[in-house]
Amino acid sequence: MPENLGHSGGLAAGVAYAALQKRHDWIWSFDDDSVPNKDALQALLEGAESFGDTASEIGIVASLPFHAESGTCYHPLLWRDGLVKPSAELMRQKIWFADLVIASGCMIRRELVEKIGLPRSDFFSDFDDFEFCLRARSHGYKIAVITRSQFAHDIGTPKQIRLPGYSRLWSDHAPWREYYIGRNITYTAWWLYPSRGTKRFVVGHLARHAAGVLLFNSRRLACLKKLIQGFWDGRRASLGIRFRPT
Repeated sequence: MPENLGHSGGLAAGVAYAALQKRHDWIWSFDDDSVPNKDALQALLEGAESFGDTASEIGIVASLPFHAESGTCYHPLLWRDGLVKPSAELMRQKIWFADLVIASGCMIRRELVEKIGLPRSDFFSDFDDFEFCLRARSHGYKIAVITRSQFAHDIGTPKQIRLPGYSRLWSDHAPWREYYIGRNITYTAWWLYPSRGTKRFVVGHLARHAAGVLLFNSRRLACLKKLIQGFWDGRRASLGIRFRPT
């Protein structure tokens, strides 16, 4: 690309080229920090073929992303007026259906792109893939997770947080990225899929995230400031490229 359009702009341009210009049936998408297992593609293709007559209902076929160092899985999510982790029982199934998956490691069907359009380039970074999934689901398409298909992936600069009775993987993001994290999920909740439940969830979710930023982030105050600014701009539907990495 001639300039930095972020994850969102790059994803939209790549999908447009592969699906609409070259007209490939499926587009396998990856971020630059993702490494698929050797059998990841074969598992995805076999999973897509297993649906038979109902295959046209599947818009996205997704792999499972793992943090290579810790083995932590970045779970695909369900959407219930907010983000919900799948149950352990669901995660153990060979094929199951999610509502939200990250774009990296996904195979996207061309017919889905033709029906619902491209990922949003005006998000610049973060939640663009989740918004695309929500749009797919709202048009009746399913998102199939193929558990056997896996790949190594990092989100931000992850580090393991260990406290008494508490352990989790924390992604240490730069201030500019915290802005888009706050703005894009807020915009989605207030303007695309508004409900009282969704708005309450987003406020609570960002409050918890802000607490994590203050506790664990390396640039606490700068990140918190950008997160609050993003929330405010999301409420105002002020999109586009506001900040770029420096």
